[in-house]
Amino acid sequence: MGDTMYSHSRKGLLGLALALASSLALAAEASKDATSNTQQANDALKQQLPFSNRQDFEDAKRGFIATLPDIDIKGEKGNVVWTLKGYEFLKQDQATASVNPSLWRNAQLNMNNGLFKVVDGIYQIRGFDLSNMTIVEGKTGIIIIDPLISTEVAKAGLDLYYKNRPKKPVVAVIYTHSHIDHYGGVKGVVSEADVKAGKVKIYAPEGFLEEAVSENVFAGNAMARRAIYMYGAFLPRGEKGQVDGGLGKTNSLGSSTLIAPTDLIKKTGEKRVIDGIEVEFQMAPGTEAPAEMLFYFPQFKAICAAEDATHTLHNLYTLRGAQVRDANKWWKALNETIAMWGSKTEVVFASHHWPTWGQENAVKFMGKQRDAYKYLHDQSLRLINMGYTMTEVGELIKLPPELGNEWYNRGYYGSVNHDSKAVYQRYMGWYSGNPSDLNPLPPEESAKRYVEFMGGADAVIKKAKEAFDKGDYRWVSEVMSKVVFADANNQAARNLLADSLEQQGYQAESGPWRNVFLMGALELRNGVPKVPGIATATPDTINAMTPDMVLDYMAMRVNPEKVAGKKIAINWKIPDLKKQYLVTVGDSVLLYQEGKTDPKADVSISLSKNSMGNIVLGATTYDKEIEAGRVKVESGNKDAVNDLLGLLDKFEPMFNIVTP
Repeated sequence: MGDTMYSHSRKGLLGLALALASSLALAAEASKDATSNTQQANDALKQQLPFSNRQDFEDAKRGFIATLPDIDIKGEKGNVVWTLKGYEFLKQDQATASVNPSLWRNAQLNMNNGLFKVVDGIYQIRGFDLSNMTIVEGKTGIIIIDPLISTEVAKAGLDLYYKNRPKKPVVAVIYTHSHIDHYGGVKGVVSEADVKAGKVKIYAPEGFLEEAVSENVFAGNAMARRAIYMYGAFLPRGEKGQVDGGLGKTNSLGSSTLIAPTDLIKKTGEKRVIDGIEVEFQMAPGTEAPAEMLFYFPQFKAICAAEDATHTLHNLYTLRGAQVRDANKWWKALNETIAMWGSKTEVVFASHHWPTWGQENAVKFMGKQRDAYKYLHDQSLRLINMGYTMTEVGELIKLPPELGNEWYNRGYYGSVNHDSKAVYQRYMGWYSGNPSDLNPLPPEESAKRYVEFMGGADAVIKKAKEAFDKGDYRWVSEVMSKVVFADANNQAARNLLADSLEQQGYQAESGPWRNVFLMGALELRNGVPKVPGIATATPDTINAMTPDMVLDYMAMRVNPEKVAGKKIAINWKIPDLKKQYLVTVGDSVLLYQEGKTDPKADVSISLSKNSMGNIVLGATTYDKEIEAGRVKVESGNKDAVNDLLGLLDKFEPMFNIVTP
């Protein structure tokens, strides 16, 4: 997840985004050139970093076997779910003025695609998604590690492997952690029937299923909207548009699935023999994901680092929004990895990017990554305890050259700035400690007063244009956002804000930072794209939700104005789970109690857990489920359930971000 979080309802979204970008010319006509100030900033970076070091380019190509002649993977209905078309501009050696040269370098490396040999017996599919799919050859079959985001790309990757290697059956799947780019394509490589029949085992860290499901549902609507910004979903690919995602090019947009694990790993040191291959596991919860594990193959002298050691400084906080990660746990996990296996390792591979070969190189790589996360943790806390606020901490911290000049510690996905702010957030929360920050006015009201104090919109715009000409883009964005939030119809303000965001995007080393800035500019100039939003609750996710999760999701959608003064009681019986719940509405909240019923309830219904989830998440309706015989009304007023559902808000997936 990676940090990614998309779902099956994204079918055709990639094609739609590409069509929008080309047919509507969302960026080609509206985008501006890089200014001389941006050119100077990007040129300066060329002098600071070791661009002459080309080892990564050799490693990213090492072991290449084959790829598809035309990487244009489509779904059943002909919709594009993955393509590398549009990235041809990256064949130029030198970055253009509108792209940070370090990000350009990363974007070129992430263009390597196809089937690669890591060592004899371990192969990877790279460049078919944001993440990698690893294939380990066992005695009778193959083990698949992290089957990408979508079934279509996972199947295409497996087909490519079979064209070049013996066609053995998949006997096991390993999910390294609970982000969708590491499990979503599972039904493209194995069937649920084979898993249920015991032909295929699925291994995952303890807590995997709960974390995978809850992250994609509870705050899923907001995360999905913000993910459009983070990954630049509607940006055209090009020198002035989407260049890279930092961890890989971008997300595939096919059908995401989930099959529940059959075998949970719970403790560091646990071992399994999977089809004749010994695997040693290390637990790493709370690092890059709430449920994560690393593992070692003694036979191959190979470490799978999951997503804890990749060729980028990773996110301690992801811009799409999620629980903050723990830098303290992260460095300790990598320290433990080195202690457990470093002396006997010849290669480290991960769920993103390319491997690192050689015992000395592997230990150095993991050690420098460990040190970067420890530095961010320790130095952020040092500054916090000196009284600096979150914004100040982000501004003050810089990695020392011995860490920051390593290419794998550059902020292509995370950044020093927002990672150090994440440490602040984890320990201190949102409040700066300054009473003036405790109860500020909401954005629109505050903006109107700011603009009035500053002499009106025209005066602010005039001063901001002068600041823009001096290259002070951060300040221009700050003040122009006030004008836009004071009057969203002020096109001059929108345009100047867009221009300032755009130049910051051109300068950004982080792929997500670039995408966020350029998406903001795009929507200021063109409005929010009128397209369906991205739903994060796939059928498999709904099926994996516990009744408690479904009821929690209902409760967080209760509209306080609609529910005021209402009292409803419903007996929910779930025969397939042999469970029952009393669901009540009162005091403007929805409560539930497992194992309880109320003889005076408004209605008693019986339904499967899957029907319950589908109704609550909107995949079907209560009335349709009654008609289909999947919901039985045992007593009472059947309309009481619709009365309850009518109290729930429906979330708008394409809500405004850069405008009020």
